[in-house]
Amino acid sequence: MLAAPAPAPPRRTPLASRVLRGPAGDPAWTRPALLVLLVATALLYLWGLGASGWANSFYSAAAQAGSASWKAFFYGSSDASNAITVDKPPASLWVMALSVRVFGLSSWSILVPQALMGVGSVALLYATVRRWSGPVAGLLAGAILATTPVAVLMFRFNNPDALLVLLMVAGAYATVRAIETASTRWLVLTGVLVGFGFLTKMLQALLVVPAFALAYLVAAPTPLRRRITQVLWGGLAMVVAAGWWVAIVELVPARYRPYVGGSQDNSILELTLGYNGLGRLNGDETGSVGGGQGGGWGQTGLTRLFDAENGGQVAWLLPAALMLLITAFALLHRRPVPRAGGLSASEANAGGLSASEADAGKLGTDRTRASLILWGGWLLVTGLVFSLMQGIFHAYYNVALAPAVGAVVAVGAAVLWRERTNPAVAAILAGTTAITALWAWVLLGRSADWHPWLRAAVLVLGLASAAAFLLAGRLARWAVSLVAAAAVGAGLLGPVGYALSTASTPHTGAIPTAGPAVAGGRGFGPGGGGGPGGGAPGGGGFRGGLPGGGGPGGAQGVPGGGQAFGAPGGTRGGGMGGLLDATTPDAELAAALSEDAGSYTWVAATVGANNAAGYQLATELPVMAIGGFNGSDPSPTLEQFQRYVAEGKVHYFLGGAGLGRSNGGSDAAQEIAAWVADNFTATTVGGVTLYDLS
Repeated sequence: MLAAPAPAPPRRTPLASRVLRGPAGDPAWTRPALLVLLVATALLYLWGLGASGWANSFYSAAAQAGSASWKAFFYGSSDASNAITVDKPPASLWVMALSVRVFGLSSWSILVPQALMGVGSVALLYATVRRWSGPVAGLLAGAILATTPVAVLMFRFNNPDALLVLLMVAGAYATVRAIETASTRWLVLTGVLVGFGFLTKMLQALLVVPAFALAYLVAAPTPLRRRITQVLWGGLAMVVAAGWWVAIVELVPARYRPYVGGSQDNSILELTLGYNGLGRLNGDETGSVGGGQGGGWGQTGLTRLFDAENGGQVAWLLPAALMLLITAFALLHRRPVPRAGGLSASEANAGGLSASEADAGKLGTDRTRASLILWGGWLLVTGLVFSLMQGIFHAYYNVALAPAVGAVVAVGAAVLWRERTNPAVAAILAGTTAITALWAWVLLGRSADWHPWLRAAVLVLGLASAAAFLLAGRLARWAVSLVAAAAVGAGLLGPVGYALSTASTPHTGAIPTAGPAVAGGRGFGPGGGGGPGGGAPGGGGFRGGLPGGGGPGGAQGVPGGGQAFGAPGGTRGGGMGGLLDATTPDAELAAALSEDAGSYTWVAATVGANNAAGYQLATELPVMAIGGFNGSDPSPTLEQFQRYVAEGKVHYFLGGAGLGRSNGGSDAAQEIAAWVADNFTATTVGGVTLYDLS
């Protein structure tokens, strides 16, 4: 008798089909909708990207240096001859430098990686939210992130924030996967991702750690003792992932590496804990430019994120996020939502639980609560730190809030949507929609001359949707869905308008802002920073300005002298003089710098990294940035610079660069400038004062 044939193994779905159709349990339309979202995001972030030129020339020059020297690549040096590093860790520079090595030096090779990081962040946020709240919530979260004005700005720019956001969202995804099966490996991956976030922007990456840890400790399906042990393993992975580079920099003797930019004693630990650490919280940032104790960086307080400088960047849906977070927690507390179907056998086994323990859900809370803890904790901790920090603070920092705002709105809305037939919940949905529309009306009113019809459209659509929500219990399902779509449209119309304005405006300099001009800000425009005492040209950014100094492009004073924000001749407009935007040398000056370049370690030296960046990008040759970013670091000292000149390592000194107002930094740059002026003859080439030191 013949044995019955073994059943054929299930056929594996082709990869292309899985990509197009998505997970088996999702509605057929969700994967095409996701692909549309990602393609639209890519177009928004890539279209006309080259118009921003070098964007932040400070980082573009460091990327160029890293593409020419592996030593500069590793340390994040401002120049290929390794005089000084940028004032951040180098992870974001590694991405740009590798791109420049492969594709050559251009605006696109520097900025396209940032745009792709943005698309990746949107995709990861969708995947993270979808796992526990469904594909509709995932799409909503992704759309909110994609269209947040400050996200559009930073994913079209080359500051470290693009990589930081990608790593933090990836860390959230790894945390969610860890919670599902109490997986130590996924939690270790979370630690590694946060650690590399530290290597991107230091302590800012750690703001998400409390939320990640609390979500895991509360919700992972395993005994508490094991959860604590796993979190400690994740913490160890974070320390190792962040600490290996820090340890190398700290242990290598100073004579074998570049000076640590942003520090006053050539220490990466001092930079981490001081200028880029506690100094950001208490305002005690030695060597920084601008007023300390929050005076130069806007008013601190719980309303900071809603003010003229920050509101239009990220706060469009912030009131809605806070309302939905509180309401969703209240609903889940009043009527606990069990884990859908309980824990699977694999989850129970992975967590070391018996079937009865798993079914009873004795450990942890449901995944919806865990999701709210994760994203709500991210939002609250980061928002409070940004609101209260007294040190250097720029509006573009708010991009770190964008994923959390999108996720909290999406998850909270999903919780309330399940209870929409409850009159009280319908009233909350209506109130949230109305407040969001009114808040958008306020934000758009700060740029009242910019498409005034949009302000009226948002208000009418939002209030109409809010009124319709009150009738949700009496409407057909399709009608309620239409109302929800209208409410989402009302909430996104304002930020989408700002996002399109941001994408259509070139941005350069160190302090970019998203959206059109608004009243009541501090003078920073899309060009990076309005000229001191005035807004940036071109209609973008904040009106008003910082006192003192000359306008963009105005060379003032002796080389490196004075406290004005003067810039050397040839500086492009829209920046804070030579400090916050790069110089753009003409062909005559670039040719002079390139002449006999192989005979020198640095073809030129000038005060401030942004001044040096323009010359370096024009010639692709090393230019020494005296004093680092602010011109206030003690590197090189006068004695060191005199030795470099005596050894024939520096060809030219470029004058006309103004110093920022230093908060207790070094005077070495001023001493060097004065020594050069006293001992060498000045000539003018291409409108720039030039001293031949050979």
